[in-house]
Amino acid sequence: MNELPIIDQTTFPFDARGVAKRFRHAAIFGALESLEDGETMRFVNDHDPLPLLGQIQQRYGAQVQIEYVLREPGKIVIDFKIALNATEVSPIDTSPRAGGCGGGGGGCGCSGH
Repeated sequence: MNELPIIDQTTFPFDARGVAKRFRHAAIFGALESLEDGETMRFVNDHDPLPLLGQIQQRYGAQVQIEYVLREPGKIVIDFKIALNATEVSPIDTSPRAGGCGGGGGGCGCSGH
């Protein structure tokens, strides 16, 4: 995946593949907190970050909507949309996929906590 697909002027790319593993989650949280209501962060990664998604839902609740754009082994694209007035968390598919988050094997190294 050489290019990040951009939808419009309110969607901002975040390629986690270029961020050192030890800084990824902090960088992602910082980027999310920099967005305005209605803006989207298009997140690209080489593995499915299921523990991170749980952390985002726990930390931000309904204010960050999570939608997969692409979900294939080695190619993950997720839109995180800021919805400050949202009250209901949309469920996400957390079934494990190849290359998932969780340390070892090229994952991000997070513990899911």
